Amino acid sequence: MDEHDTPEGGEATRYRHLVRHIRDAVVEFELVDGEPIVREVNEAFVDDFGYERAALRDEPLNRLIVPEWKRDEARELDERTATGEVNYRRVTRETASGLREFLYRGVPYEDGTVRTDGFAVYTDLTDITQHQRRLRVLNRVLRHNLRNEANVVIGNAARLAGQLDDADDEAGESAAAIREAASRLERLTREAGDIVRVLSRANPAASDESVDCVRLARSVVRSHAQSSPTADIELEGPDAMWVSANERLELALDSLVDNAIEHNPAETPRVGVVVAADDADGWVRLRVKDDGPIIPEAERAVVTGDAEITPIQHASGLGLWLVRLTADAFGGELLFSTSEWGGNAVDVRLPEA
Repeated sequence: MDEHDTPEGGEATRYRHLVRHIRDAVVEFELVDGEPIVREVNEAFVDDFGYERAALRDEPLNRLIVPEWKRDEARELDERTATGEVNYRRVTRETASGLREFLYRGVPYEDGTVRTDGFAVYTDLTDITQHQRRLRVLNRVLRHNLRNEANVVIGNAARLAGQLDDADDEAGESAAAIREAASRLERLTREAGDIVRVLSRANPAASDESVDCVRLARSVVRSHAQSSPTADIELEGPDAMWVSANERLELALDSLVDNAIEHNPAETPRVGVVVAADDADGWVRLRVKDDGPIIPEAERAVVTGDAEITPIQHASGLGLWLVRLTADAFGGELLFSTSEWGGNAVDVRLPEA
């Protein structure tokens, strides 16, 4: 009987197939006097680290890929492996093309002899990490500078408008246009800051947090009723409804109500905030509806992911992106439909707590 016909042989075949085709770099090693010695690597390891397979086999793993100044850290991980502990750590490793950052998982196992063997799995995080750093820098610098410059423009436009002769209609209109554009720019920086706050947690949906979304909705309605007294804002829902989210959900609700008022040219914009159990068990639906102009289909498609973002096709502001990213962060989704008033109905569907 062939070894692959035995249960053990079949399991080994499946394991080899998995390791061979998994995209993460995997190295199988044997601990010899506490030192991991390479016994086998998959193709992804060869690709990511840039070393030939023949040059890796039976060589000390740390001398090949651990920078000299990181050897103490590597020895600490190896000692944990020798005791049978699984390791998870973000590490810097040396490849043929230089240093790169990886998520390292060290998984030990014993083969029934006195040997302790293990697997080291490396997921390359370099591009993601560098991208995150660039975004953080751009966010901090751009938001700060744009907000400051927008405030300067708004202040000077207001002063200019006050000094212009009432008869100079064209100049007055130009000053008003400058002021409105600067206000929109300042609003974009605020929305960008809200997005950063929503995304500041790695995975809020994985936590045990919950929040009463009716309380948040009530707070949003009360705030906009004071800031926009000409708008007709109403709230429908139970006394309380708990969802798997946190206080940052209020930013998304606030943005939806703000958009519904801001983009409605009517003298008395009508806005409704509805909190209700969804048709699907275990879900809650937060709806903001209005009687204003319909959000363009192309803009909705970009935000929902049904269309690609292009220089021509993109959402005009960050408000809907804030809502979409908030829904994603809390394990929900964003939906668009038409309200019974002929305007927009924007739903955020979230897991019930």
